[in-house]
Amino acid sequence: MFAYCADPSTLEGLPWLMCYLTSGTHLLFYSSFGTVLLLLAITAPIALLFGFAGAIASRSGFAPLRWLGKLYTSMVRGVPDIIFFLFVPIALDQGLEWLRHQIKCDSGQPVWQGNDFVVCAAAKLPLSTSPQWVHQSYGFATAVVAFAVVFGAFAANVLYGAMQAVPRAQLETAEAYGMSQRQVTRRVLIPQMWAYAIPGLSNLWMILIKATPLLFLLGVEDIVYWARELGGTKTNAFTYPHPDWRLYYFLAILVFYLLMTWGSERIIGRLTRRLSQGQATLAGETMRKANG
Repeated sequence: MFAYCADPSTLEGLPWLMCYLTSGTHLLFYSSFGTVLLLLAITAPIALLFGFAGAIASRSGFAPLRWLGKLYTSMVRGVPDIIFFLFVPIALDQGLEWLRHQIKCDSGQPVWQGNDFVVCAAAKLPLSTSPQWVHQSYGFATAVVAFAVVFGAFAANVLYGAMQAVPRAQLETAEAYGMSQRQVTRRVLIPQMWAYAIPGLSNLWMILIKATPLLFLLGVEDIVYWARELGGTKTNAFTYPHPDWRLYYFLAILVFYLLMTWGSERIIGRLTRRLSQGQATLAGETMRKANG
């Protein structure tokens, strides 16, 4: 980045460090923090939608839909997260490639040949000729789906419990005024449930933050990947040789996650106080007594 960085072997001290920290690989390391934030920004609302759909399905009067909602919630919550984080991207990738194989390939060969999953070159996702950013985006997209499926099940359980916690008397009053079941759900149940759901959703958000290092296991070049790559011992074969500095890189990641959780707690605290106003919950009663 700097003009004097053309020949790092002639540098030492602060100039060497400045050139080292602004090298191309370090710029990728810095951008990987944005990858984590982007994952959170995309996954959280999608997981919430999955959870809302699962909670509504679990309360449905239509038995098959209710069974499906409870099966989704129970199955995903009952299996270790890491299994789903690894299973979903593989299953999604092979499912899409199998579908493309049926459309684009005329070989007549089955995709399963022994233990190998083989499709024609035109069915590959992404194509081998695709640029690198396409491969990275595809891997990131499958990771988002995996995170959304797993955390959506936990969100469904939280939202289902919050819906059950809304006083039945409020729903019956709305029905007595002539509201249909859909109107009761949309105008009374859903607005009231958030005060009960926020504590559980806030814990789920914190767990989601702590789970983002699993991107490394899914092949996404996240902050853990670059911390390991950059922090490891570099011999004179590299442009910037240095001893094992992984401690410092992972310390920087530690500070990043602490700041994330600290900021999240402050935002969630404000949101909880706002949603608890006038609600017959423990937080709402505390606010009423404080103002009274």
